This record gives sequence, structure tokens and C-alpha cells, in this order.
Amino acid sequence: MPLFSTRDLVQFPQGANSSDVLINGVHFNYTTLSFFNYTLYDNGTLSNGSSCYLTLKNIAPFSMLANGTFINGTSCYIPYYGIRKRGSLGIVFACLFALSIMFTLVNLRKHGRLFLPSEKRFRAIGRRWQWYWMLFVAGCGIISTVSAVDVDSDYLQNIPIMLFGFFYYLMVPGVLAVVWEGVRHWGSWQERQIYDHDPFSLPQEDRRGTIEFYLPLVFYLLAWLNFFMNIPRGWTNIKFQGSQQQIDTEAKPTSTDTRFKAAGFLAFLAWCIICYSLQHSIHYYKPKNRGPIKSFVGFLRYTPTKFMLTIPLLLIFIGYTVASAFLWEINPLKFNVDVGWLYGLGYGPVVLILLINETWGYLDPNEDRALLKQRAERGRSVDEELGIGGRKKPTWWSKGFGGHHFTAEQRLKAMTTEVGGGRPTARNIERTIELGNMPVHAAKDETSKKNENPFRDNVAPLESDRRPVLARSSASDEDGDGDGDSGRAMSQMTVSTTASRPQQIRSMLDI
Repeated sequence: MPLFSTRDLVQFPQGANSSDVLINGVHFNYTTLSFFNYTLYDNGTLSNGSSCYLTLKNIAPFSMLANGTFINGTSCYIPYYGIRKRGSLGIVFACLFALSIMFTLVNLRKHGRLFLPSEKRFRAIGRRWQWYWMLFVAGCGIISTVSAVDVDSDYLQNIPIMLFGFFYYLMVPGVLAVVWEGVRHWGSWQERQIYDHDPFSLPQEDRRGTIEFYLPLVFYLLAWLNFFMNIPRGWTNIKFQGSQQQIDTEAKPTSTDTRFKAAGFLAFLAWCIICYSLQHSIHYYKPKNRGPIKSFVGFLRYTPTKFMLTIPLLLIFIGYTVASAFLWEINPLKFNVDVGWLYGLGYGPVVLILLINETWGYLDPNEDRALLKQRAERGRSVDEELGIGGRKKPTWWSKGFGGHHFTAEQRLKAMTTEVGGGRPTARNIERTIELGNMPVHAAKDETSKKNENPFRDNVAPLESDRRPVLARSSASDEDGDGDGDSGRAMSQMTVSTTASRPQQIRSMLDI
């Protein structure tokens, strides 16, 4: 496809003879130019559809060889102009996007750290997705705004405007995901606080849990459809803006085609899903208000301030995206579009959304720390109700309950392991051995047992009540028969049983 329309064709200036062409004081062979299909245009370019050279003053080619090669030729796609408004504002916004990355990483570390055991119902990745998407949006913003510098300075549009359009529209589903993840996680945080206070108050099998399961699927389906409508396409026609006819036949139809329009409406549907998710969280996790007027007032009352700001800003950004798909005059792919439209309604809301999230990320505490604080406050209130507030807990209290970060099951396990068995008992045994509290008399008892005569009866030791235990003599062993032996054995067992002290049970572990 030719780079320039036939309207821009001009006649070659006549030179010294019929085969000579004079362009800006430089002589060229007309036969060679015609053989390689070079054409002169009124915008100061010489092109044959595959190669393009500037013929302006001071940068015109010095000469042309017989094989079609230009000596000291200057390409049409060089940065010929200086940086104008679009490029200057692009540098400013690129710095803002780069600065947001630093604060996003700080907030990601702050809110992504765990101070409580991980729960299956509330994953740590859920609170990090918002910051991941913010990094993605900032990266797309940096690339697209930096490429705006080359869009301003290039003599003819080429790869920079294609790169700008690719990352600008890639930023759209990213901004949607930033606001969505913020709203979704806020609802999850409200649910987690209620669940921590009463685990059986919010079952996952009810209508609320079903809606919360399908809402993310519907939102990301719309976001991915927006991505596939915008990004996988031929971006080559965007650069054909060298003349008005090129704009009317190539750039404008591509920039305002059906796919861009459909992508804008898909983004609006995703915005509606965000609003419904916010209303759903307020309905189930905040006090209910009956009546349409009271419900609307309650919605405004319980909606966080950051969502009162970011959701309208997102609507402005989506509205500009939809409008630019119908109006070429405000389309961001137009190389000389008014910067008020591009940065006021395009990049401006995106930067403000990032700034608001960064500010509230700095102000809001880590959720695990906030949950620990709530548990401590509930514990103090229970102590006050029981009349033990302000009293010092015994030493076994913290060991058995393991602090406020344990769940009910973990607290029960801690108490059972502290009573006996498990790793704490093993540690106590090792500690006893290390301190040297070992039974020394055990070795002596084993030596005396080895030296004893196994066929000799010894007098039993006296018990605490000073009554001896009867034992058999050696004479009775030698002279007695089997019946006598059994009788004496029975009498000995009877006397020993009646003479011994009764067993004292100290705890349930002695049984």
C-alpha cells in the first residue's frame, strides 16, 4: 500500500535537460528515478513505497547512484521536529507513573505481609492483586507516555504511534482490574472481620457466597473480552497520517472501527459489575436500611471515601474511551490530537486513581495487625464482663492460649500439649537431662541385683507404718512340699497386701 495518496504528487522540477531533475539544487537522473518508481510529494518527501527520503533544504540527498542508492539520504521517519505539548506532558506523566511504582512496592510489602496463620478462606494473594495490577498499569503508562515524545518529533508517523496505541489500550483492562480488586477485597475484609468474631454467621453455601463466587468470573470475562477486542489487531494503518486522504482511508477507519466500539461498551459493563459488587458488600456486611431512600443513603454512608473518588474517575476514563471510538477528533491515536482530551480525560483519571490508592494504602493498617487489635479488644471486653479486667493473668494463660493469634482449634491443641505428651514434654525431658537431674541410684541397683543369690530369700524392708512384710525362709523352701509352698505364698501375698499403704492418686495422669 502506498505511503502517500495521489493527491500529493507533484511534477519533478525540470533540470538541465529532459533526463535531468533538479531538487533543492541537487541534480538527479530522471530515468533512474522512474526506473525505481520514485515519486516526489508536496510534503518534501521522495518515496517509492518501500523507501522514503526527505528532500527538504539542507537535508536533501547529495546524489543518487545508478543502482538506486541515495548518498547521504535522510529517512522520512527521523525525529525532525522538537518536543511539543504532547511530548512534554508525556514526560511529566511518565515521571508520575514511575514514582507510583516506588510507592506501590512499599504498600505491597506493608499490606502483603502475614502476621497470622494463612487461612484457606482468606488467601494472602487476595489483598496483593490490587498492587500487582497497579504495577502493570504504571508500566503501560510509562511506555505509552514516553513514546508520545517520538510521536511529536517524528516527521512522518511510524512505530512510536503504534507503540503508543498498543500500551494505551492495554492499560484499559488494567485500570478496571485495579478498581475491581480494591472493591472486591474491601468486601472480603468486611467478611473476614465478621467471620473472625463468629465463624458460623457467614456460611459459604448461601446466596451471598454464590454471588461472590461468580462475580469475579463475570468481571474478568468482560476484562479479557475488552483486551481481545483492543489488542490483537493490525496496528499498521494507524501510522498512515501523512495526508488527509490517508487519514480518511486508513487511520480513521481503523481507529474508530467496530472492535474499538465494542471494547468500550465491554469496559462500561465491567464498571457496572464493580458498582454491583460494592452494593453487594454493603448490603451483606453493613447494617441494613429498609426503603429505597434509606438504602441509597446507607449506600453513600458506608461507601469508603476512596471508592467515592476512584469509581467516578474510572467512569470518566471509560467514557472518554467510548467517545473516542466514535469521534476521530478526540481519538488518542490521532497524532495531533488536542492534549486536553488525551491527558485530561485519558491519563489524568488513571494517575489520580493510582494516587488515591497509594494514599489510602499508606493510611490503612495491615489487616492482620488490625485483626489482632480487634481480638485483644474483644478479650478485654470479655474480661470486664467477667469482672477480671485489669488482673494479671497467670503464667500458664499465655502458654495455653498461645496469644490472640491462635484459632479455637489451635488454642485447644496448645493446651493439650502443655498438659502432657507431644513436643513440649520432649523438650522438658531434654532440659532435665541437660541439667543433670539423672537417677544415680539406678546403676547401683543394677549392680546389687547381679550379685544377689537368686535362690535366697531376703527380708523385706520396713514400710512407713513400721510393719515388716513376711517372706519365705530358706528352710521352708528346702523342706516344704508343693502344697505348703503355695499356701505360704498365698499368706505372704495377703499380708503384703494388707500391710502396704494405699495408693494415692494425684492427677488423672496417674491412672
